[in-house]
Amino acid sequence: MNYNWNWGIFFEQSPEGTGSYADMLLSGLVWTIVTALCAWVIAFAVGSVIGVLRTLPSRAAQAVGNAYVELFRNIPLLVQMFLWYFVLPEMLPESWGTWLKQLPNAPFYTAVVCLGFFTASRVAEQVRAGIQALPRGQRMAGTALGLTTAQTYRYVLLPNAYRIILPPLTSEFLNNLKNTSVALTIGLLELTARARAMQEFSFQVFEAFTAATIIYIVINLLVVAVAGLIERRVAVPGR
Repeated sequence: MNYNWNWGIFFEQSPEGTGSYADMLLSGLVWTIVTALCAWVIAFAVGSVIGVLRTLPSRAAQAVGNAYVELFRNIPLLVQMFLWYFVLPEMLPESWGTWLKQLPNAPFYTAVVCLGFFTASRVAEQVRAGIQALPRGQRMAGTALGLTTAQTYRYVLLPNAYRIILPPLTSEFLNNLKNTSVALTIGLLELTARARAMQEFSFQVFEAFTAATIIYIVINLLVVAVAGLIERRVAVPGR
């Protein structure tokens, strides 16, 4: 059977009546970027806190941090997405569950929260490794200067740790960006979902997913370039 190639399909009107197939893909790209950025805000903030907890002298703090990482890191992302979207509303009081299920753009909010907390467990590991990679003298110097534990982390440890872990953090952000594709299973119309819809409408499967692949590659290369620029700007001379 011969495949009927049609690269002009992107400029044809989509059955949705809101533009061409190219517009469909661009709409999906916007949702992908917005979802990834919002999820990263949660991941970076929560992951930093959990990573710090895992390096504190308190065993209780370490236990909380370890429990969080093991819980979110060892459950598949797809399962977590289903738990947040289908199970959580049923476990809440009826009024809360109904409100959550009727929330406009519920798949978007669910994807952001799910991706945020999932990626936070991975960011926490990077933060922990970055802090523990620093010389012990830095923590002792903060104490000698009269800084509290919070001040030592804020002004001494974390600024240096973030410089060390910037490359792996870039990888985690790229993973977070690509993991937005899992949200198509709960109805979020991100890039992969739009490519799939285009394929189902037009039967041009190769064109649809080739375009999506190229878009993902371009976005990821831009992220890597920006991260490399930031890494050079924040590097400590001589280190």
